[in-house]
Amino acid sequence: MNRLLPFFGFLLLVALLGFGIWWNTQHDQREVPSPLINKPAPAFALPTLDAPDNTVSKASMLGKPYLINVFASWCVACGEEHPVLMSEASQLGVPLVGYNYKDAPDEAKAWLEKHGNPYSLIIVDREGRTAIDFGVYGAPESFLVDSKGVIRYKRIGPLTPAVIEKELKPAIAVLAKEVQP
Repeated sequence: MNRLLPFFGFLLLVALLGFGIWWNTQHDQREVPSPLINKPAPAFALPTLDAPDNTVSKASMLGKPYLINVFASWCVACGEEHPVLMSEASQLGVPLVGYNYKDAPDEAKAWLEKHGNPYSLIIVDREGRTAIDFGVYGAPESFLVDSKGVIRYKRIGPLTPAVIEKELKPAIAVLAKEVQP
């Protein structure tokens, strides 16, 4: 029996590896469930990109839904996402708020000047401290926040036309129904 232990150990290892491979093929690795969904967005007060002496806070954003899009000039995937935002932002039905993440303001301004600015407002988190409260893994990420300041949707990775049509627009439509009496 002792001679068969290595063989059974090997079979167990093969079974575990096989299960891991199967699991990864069945689940999108970018879909990390956020504990913040249907919870209040973290409190924040961040300067704006255009006027650093002006701050925008969670409290000042209450009363209307909005979509926060985390971006940075150094982010390659943000460059891939940006043309989609340029073409879709005006059709979302909610303000698109840029969240400039761990970026030098001058570099962010130059990047937006080169690629265009789809945002109605841009807030800056130079150190990334507030991003920790939002559970940001990196850029790009997007958060749909309702009129009461509750996070209703989170996307890790670039927004694509398919994601906007299949996930984001339906989530925005739900918010629109909640606002109506």
